[in-house]
Amino acid sequence: MKFTSRAKIGILFVGDVAALYVSLFLVLAFRYGTQAFSSALSAHLVPFSAAFVLWLLVFYIAGLYDLRRLRNNIDFVKTLLLTLFVNALLTVLVFYVVPNLGIAPKTNLFAFILVFVICELWWRRFFNLRATFREGLNRVLMFASGPLAEETIRFIKTVPQMGYEITAWFEKGKKHPNAQTLDALVGRYQVNLIVIPYHMRHEEEMSKMFYALLSSGVAVMDFPTFYESVFRKIPLSEINEAWFLEHQLGGRRFFDDLKRGIELFAAALLSITLLPLLLLVAILVRMTSQGPAIYTQVRAGRGGRSFTLYKFRTMVKNSETNGAQWAERNDTRITPVGRLLRHTHIDELPQLWNILRGELSFVGPRPERPEFVTLLEVRIPYYRVRHLVKPGVTGWAQVNFRYGASEEDAEEKLTYDLYYLKNRSLILDIAIVLKTIKSFFVNHT
Repeated sequence: MKFTSRAKIGILFVGDVAALYVSLFLVLAFRYGTQAFSSALSAHLVPFSAAFVLWLLVFYIAGLYDLRRLRNNIDFVKTLLLTLFVNALLTVLVFYVVPNLGIAPKTNLFAFILVFVICELWWRRFFNLRATFREGLNRVLMFASGPLAEETIRFIKTVPQMGYEITAWFEKGKKHPNAQTLDALVGRYQVNLIVIPYHMRHEEEMSKMFYALLSSGVAVMDFPTFYESVFRKIPLSEINEAWFLEHQLGGRRFFDDLKRGIELFAAALLSITLLPLLLLVAILVRMTSQGPAIYTQVRAGRGGRSFTLYKFRTMVKNSETNGAQWAERNDTRITPVGRLLRHTHIDELPQLWNILRGELSFVGPRPERPEFVTLLEVRIPYYRVRHLVKPGVTGWAQVNFRYGASEEDAEEKLTYDLYYLKNRSLILDIAIVLKTIKSFFVNHT
């Protein structure tokens, strides 16, 4: 039976839910016995179920449903234990701060957390060992070559839970097989997926060979699509103008209108709710360094049109007397308060005004300065395409890549921006927002 990545994530999710409820049932059964179990369960089931929803959400934010990270190593165990610790604290807060839950389970909560840690560690270790589901692997024959193909093959070997196994690889310079040899290779290695260079789809002789295999259940995928499924970004060196014409990255009118309505409501609600915090931060910035509390900067928006971006000032006054320059990781121009604001991303809050004005979205490619855009459009292929949609406060590139401070970083971020443009949806936007929330606590920049 073949298991897709989504099926594996579904199995993992169901196992986590089962571990939560089994742990609860075991604790209640042990403490109250069979006679009082039913009444104890009825009192605990709803409050704990509400807490479980929170636990699963934190699991997602922490990346515990990302198949690429599921390995039985010390880093994964530390991430899991840290996540369990955060969930334990949140559950204590929920039970002791939120009124009318009907219970205040001190001993039961402590016992549940202890039992669940044991169950979850066992379940996750078991899943990670079995996550390859070898009977359902996609056995891949690759025709692609070059550094990106080599990178992909190396990565797949480290994460078999992704569901791929490279069985044969035709490197650059190798003679491509004829139809008879290809049939033999497919049979010998039980290949069910062939990955080909993007241009090979339009070669008549090769296309006929691959078409003949479709009736045998062998799928054919071009390398950019395969690379995208593995790394969740688009390889710039493997695509051309025809790729953009095929995917029509910009036109989703209904989605854009729906997204705009949601963002208007959310931005207005957040502006009102966070007003005391905004005022407090503004006062703090003014009191600790010279200059205005709000910093304005021209950025390139949708269609390349310029707009004024608003942020809390995090650098010293007159920090760019020599013109626009990239911000650095340990930039000496950043004030002590500004460093804290950047670390927590609170400096971005004034951009709620940009969202209300329709210049910015919550999620989209991060807007760059026009001075940099002019340079990057010349040096990076397809860079202008990222202006097809409204820029965002956060984006797919921001949650998957470090802080960009060079042309090379800008090019790498573009690979993620193109992935977002191709796959954008409300579900992806929600995932990006959740991953951004994670960065409030674990800063990778």
